[in-house]
Amino acid sequence: MFEKWGVDQRTAEASGDSCAYIVPVKFGIFFEHQIGRPWQPDTERQLLADALDQVELADRLGFQYVWEVEHHFLEEYSHSSAPEVFLGAVSQRTTRIRLGHGVVLTAPRFNHPARVAERISMLDLLSGGRVEFGSGESSSEAELGGFQVDPILKREAWLEGLETSLRCMVETPFTGVDGEFVQMPPRNVIPKPMQKPHPPLWVACSRRETILLAASKGMGALTFAFIDPEEARTWVTEYEQTLVRECVPVGWTVNPQVACVSPMMVHHDEDEAIRRGVEGANFFGYSLGHYYVFGVHRPGVTDVWAEYQQRRSGQGFDPAAVAEAVREQKLGAKVAAGDSTGLRGCIGTPEQARQYLRRYEEAGVDQVIFVLQSGRNRHEHIMEALELFGRDVLPEFGERDVGTSAAKAERLAPAIAAALARRNESVAERDLGDYHFEAIPRQWADAEGSVEMSEWLDRFADDRAAGKRDPGAGIAG
Repeated sequence: MFEKWGVDQRTAEASGDSCAYIVPVKFGIFFEHQIGRPWQPDTERQLLADALDQVELADRLGFQYVWEVEHHFLEEYSHSSAPEVFLGAVSQRTTRIRLGHGVVLTAPRFNHPARVAERISMLDLLSGGRVEFGSGESSSEAELGGFQVDPILKREAWLEGLETSLRCMVETPFTGVDGEFVQMPPRNVIPKPMQKPHPPLWVACSRRETILLAASKGMGALTFAFIDPEEARTWVTEYEQTLVRECVPVGWTVNPQVACVSPMMVHHDEDEAIRRGVEGANFFGYSLGHYYVFGVHRPGVTDVWAEYQQRRSGQGFDPAAVAEAVREQKLGAKVAAGDSTGLRGCIGTPEQARQYLRRYEEAGVDQVIFVLQSGRNRHEHIMEALELFGRDVLPEFGERDVGTSAAKAERLAPAIAAALARRNESVAERDLGDYHFEAIPRQWADAEGSVEMSEWLDRFADDRAAGKRDPGAGIAG
């Protein structure tokens, strides 16, 4: 296997570097549903309709994943508050592409864990088992404050919500929880997902700390940080080392993958690709910073797009300056060193894109997720870029994928088995005994000690079983 990918076996074994084992990268597309002001009455509807067309095309071209965020109150940056609805629509417009929640906010104040389990399972059934279950915490004041999630405790809340949702999917019945953030009695949460025991798990990561957390919990790492391939190599290596040493899975399976996000726009003319893609990529970065780093936001009033236009020259976001800076450089997550540079990513010609993505492949990254819909990038340009990428770039990587994903699974199988064994040692099954619950009228009858009401309820049940339409039949007899 080593020789096939141009790696000397002795070097690979001696180095202990997981990146010596090259796994051809897969590709996904990513949606925030950005809408810079000003808005028209039909803007949001048209944006979603365009996004569905883009995913349908990506599915036909052979892209393997679509990822949809969950965000709340982040005007202009992300109008995607109900990802399960969008992905449900996608499930009926596509046949192969995997449907990724990137991510569900699992702190119980955002989403009750039983509801998360129900939505994930329903989508998995509707899509024929294509769901990828990514989860996350959020770190914006807009969302944390809006749902009154304590920033100090948000990680604990995320984990308790996630663990509870997974138990709801797997346990028959769910045996209940009495936690710090959620309390729920035993119930059989239905439906159950098509993928058993549950869909693959991912967690949003933006720092080394969360990459290692993902590995320790047996989850795929969705690195929603714009990192160059050479930096990704370090993250992949540390991820696999942590997984081998100390993983105790949060779920019933292990998903040992690392995915990186990158802006994308391809065109045969490099200047045209930059003209079409760089401004949107940099609005993505600016609006992200507005909500998560430096912004002062007045709901319904602040115009993030106008502020971006006003400030971009002084902050290094001017499209003309960025185009000049990147023209002589190879593609990368940042156009140049320094804090005042914009994002470029996979914006260039097909050949430049191939060279850029080979670097991720050599770094051991499993998936590159492309951000095309950002800022005011035009729908027709996105569709053209998808077509060109699917025809001129994607086939090379698809050809190398045959058999190599299985080889990675075989290589990590002993570590995964050890991780699952550690999990099994730490989990104790709960015996519910004769737990049951009664319908509310039956509770009333028992509480009042009413023999008459109990008898009426029994007659009511008999009448329903016999198909009688009058629920009160025999009540006075």
